[in-house]
Amino acid sequence: MKWDALEEEPCSLARTVAVIGDRWSLLILRECFLRIRRFDEFQSSLGVTRHLLADRLKKLVRFGVLRKIPYQDAPKRYEYILTQKGLDLYPIIMSIVHWGNVHMVDSRGRPLLHEHKNCHKMFDPVMVCSECGEPLTAKAVHVHPGPGARKPTRTGAAAR
Repeated sequence: MKWDALEEEPCSLARTVAVIGDRWSLLILRECFLRIRRFDEFQSSLGVTRHLLADRLKKLVRFGVLRKIPYQDAPKRYEYILTQKGLDLYPIIMSIVHWGNVHMVDSRGRPLLHEHKNCHKMFDPVMVCSECGEPLTAKAVHVHPGPGARKPTRTGAAAR
């Protein structure tokens, strides 16, 4: 599996990693969900070089995760807004945040708390089955080949 060809792999995880699998892309997405939209705001918040930030924003736009909206004409400047495809990454970002809150928090506690606007309660994100609503764990899931899986090899094992 080649790093620069992950988006061509018949694996949903590999294709997703091709889009958001580096630290700067994930941190840019975090900032987007915290309502940061402008290049200078991203750079100030993240401390990333202009070249690297421009590269990651361009990639996220190319993959349809963000869209560029001009907010100034001279010089031309843009806001970067999450598309529906980008908004669909929210459960992934929240899962990573939850893992960090459980396993990486220091003695000061969680850096951010999340409040559900509908019930006004602080919450922890949970993943549940779309069919029965039960919480999902790795031990409670069985994986089957889907229609996009690679064809089995001669030995009978599916190729990765």
